Amino acid sequence: MFKHSIFLRIYAGLVILVALVAVFGYLLVQIINYQRAQEYRESLTDGVSYIISEGISRQPNEQQKRDWISDASDLLELPIYYVDSSKVDLSRTEQKRIDNRKAAVRYDAENSIAYIIIGLRDDPKHLLYIKVDKIGERQMKALPIFILDYLVYYPGQEKEYLAKIQSNFSYPIQIEKVQNLPLDSEQIGRLRLDHSIILYRDNATVRGTTISIVSPMPSSPSEVLVLGPVPLFNWMPFQLAAGITLLSLFVLSLGVYGLLVPMQRRLREVNYALHRMKSGDMTLRLPVDGTDEMASLATNYNSMSDHIQRLIEAQRELMRAVSHELRTPVARIRFGMEMLAEEDDYDYRLQQVDMIDKDIEALNTLIDEIMTYAKLEQGTPSLDFEKIVLFEVLDQVIVETEALKTQKEIELLAPPINLVVDAERRYLHRVVQNLVGNAVRYCDHKVIVSGGIDDSGMAYVQVEDDGAGVPEEERQRIFEAFARLDDSRTRASGGYGLGLSIVSRIAYWFGGKIAVDQSPILGGARFTMSWPARRFNRAKNKINMAKNDIEP
Repeated sequence: MFKHSIFLRIYAGLVILVALVAVFGYLLVQIINYQRAQEYRESLTDGVSYIISEGISRQPNEQQKRDWISDASDLLELPIYYVDSSKVDLSRTEQKRIDNRKAAVRYDAENSIAYIIIGLRDDPKHLLYIKVDKIGERQMKALPIFILDYLVYYPGQEKEYLAKIQSNFSYPIQIEKVQNLPLDSEQIGRLRLDHSIILYRDNATVRGTTISIVSPMPSSPSEVLVLGPVPLFNWMPFQLAAGITLLSLFVLSLGVYGLLVPMQRRLREVNYALHRMKSGDMTLRLPVDGTDEMASLATNYNSMSDHIQRLIEAQRELMRAVSHELRTPVARIRFGMEMLAEEDDYDYRLQQVDMIDKDIEALNTLIDEIMTYAKLEQGTPSLDFEKIVLFEVLDQVIVETEALKTQKEIELLAPPINLVVDAERRYLHRVVQNLVGNAVRYCDHKVIVSGGIDDSGMAYVQVEDDGAGVPEEERQRIFEAFARLDDSRTRASGGYGLGLSIVSRIAYWFGGKIAVDQSPILGGARFTMSWPARRFNRAKNKINMAKNDIEP
């Protein structure tokens, strides 16, 4: 079904394209968010890793460093390992970050565990290896403690040194007055008890939900250390959603363009062919690709062009042939009329009248064939298909031919008496009549007529003779209008070159074909016309269905 309908193919293509774009967008979001999440995790750890590195570097010996690390591990409730740098295999990117005094983060998505690797100032032989399997309020409240521990070494200069290390943090860190913060009485009370508090802000702006950590300053009760606001990771920010949407629309538009371009190209070909036809060039034919509507359009155009070209050629040939064929009998009639006017002999006058009558009959025959051919050539003739006993048509033509006393033997290989085929009786009779007449005209002694239904369900009539036959190179041309293989013989036998053309057109309108080859029995020509023996009659079927609906 999809193969035959270009519009269904386009609809199906659009559905598949939308599905592919959706999958592409989803995968792209996942890839981008993976990178964004990695950068987010690294940005959150950079500042803390710097402070921890500074804290360890202040320790005078290795034992004190290990003690400091142990205290930090207890504070964070996270395992922190002081390891030899040679035992940690770092990638180029991780090594670069550590050289820049930033943290390297390895995230195990399957187990939801992060491993943070921190370099130490003035100690390139060791690294800190932190396993983070949970992030809670305890870990967040521990962050200000590390910063306050760093500021202890700079009394009275806290704000200046916060400004110096601000570049290591992806979020703001600053010292604020308590009264400048939007805190309630409960939160202020907790600060006075030296407890850190966490502020959540659910904002509908671009920043989204944020977290701020507020911790009291030991040296100044009226001031607090504020970390944040720290934005929570947003899996679908506005910029990402807008970018993915625009990219998906762009890919979708390219896909739609790719689906429509072939049809546009084929329509352009049809338009070009029609323009050529309008200018009088009937030679151009369209390529037929596939079985859809565009292929059907190309096929119909080619058929129309063939038909128009054939009509033009037939008209041209008809004018030439008619003028040629009419000239001789008209001249004989004129001569006969002149002789009648000058001749007093009664018998001779009767002879001339008889010759004139034969010429008039010949003209009537020629006109009949011309009219029949023109009717069959110009558009679809009115065909009334019905059930016909094939034997009756064959037998009728043989009886009519034998009545002409041609002195030729005509043998009928009769099909079964009850054999019925679908055909238009008048035109089927004309086919058999023309084929038998042509065979009688060119045979030496004998003609064989047969018919039936072959194994493929095609009805056929077959006429063969013992004449000279038709040369193989002429077997196609013989069905052209006014075609004569032997002009002198044709004139002697009374033919006009239209009989086989009429048979060819009837075969075409029957949905069949006409062919000529050599008779294996008689050795002369064998003409075979075949057509579908059964034809679905839609109109009759509708009538029968209507009758069935009416009947109770």
